[in-house]
Amino acid sequence: MGIYKLLDLYKAAIDERRPFEGEMLTRLKDYYRIGLTWSSNALEGNTLTESETKVLLEDGLTVGGKPLRYTFEAIGHAKAYDFMFTLLKNRTITESDVLTMHQMFYESIEREYAGRYRDTEAFISGSKYPVTEPKRIKTEMDELFQWIVSERDRLHPVEFAAQLHKRFVFIHPFKDGNGRIARLIMNTALIQDGYLLAVIPPVLRHEYIELLEKAHKHDKPFEHFIAERVIESQKEVMRLLHMLIPKLDNGMGT
Repeated sequence: MGIYKLLDLYKAAIDERRPFEGEMLTRLKDYYRIGLTWSSNALEGNTLTESETKVLLEDGLTVGGKPLRYTFEAIGHAKAYDFMFTLLKNRTITESDVLTMHQMFYESIEREYAGRYRDTEAFISGSKYPVTEPKRIKTEMDELFQWIVSERDRLHPVEFAAQLHKRFVFIHPFKDGNGRIARLIMNTALIQDGYLLAVIPPVLRHEYIELLEKAHKHDKPFEHFIAERVIESQKEVMRLLHMLIPKLDNGMGT
């Protein structure tokens, strides 16, 4: 069975039990707020644990002995995550949306560069591919937003979300926070189309980075990886809803 067929079968089963709106949406939002914030920051080297992230965001208690920046990253990501859900019914992602997310995430870290494209050169550690030079960023981001409009309905929603992530991070438009914003806009696209979030745990960091690097030439494995992360969220929610998870993924392909 193809992976996108499997995604859609799980989605239909969840939607039949309870539509992706109202109380269920609120619960899902709260459920993933800690996990997505923790995992996304951990992928970038933030050493706050999931428990420490939970205490920080829910109780406002900071963690001693760790850089203050880690606290700002957690609080900023949570703000951007909350903003993501205000875009749920728009089914579009604009430049203003992306700049607002980055502003929320980065304003307490380096206000001068929060919510604005970088004017400095950037390099991705370990990558042999260059990112967009500063003078080309605005042009390539404009092209990305045009691509969103023109291609969204031509691709499966999860394939589109993975492509959006890839294209954004290859431009690398901000001084810092590009990976986190890439994952947020990817998940924005997913929830706008009624799919669950793609959460990438730190244990899969090496595979994630390796597939992104390979995606410069062959992006299907990266798309498949993102689809698998959505399926894991679907299975998790089905378990939370006490739903029977059918044995559908044998022979799963692209």
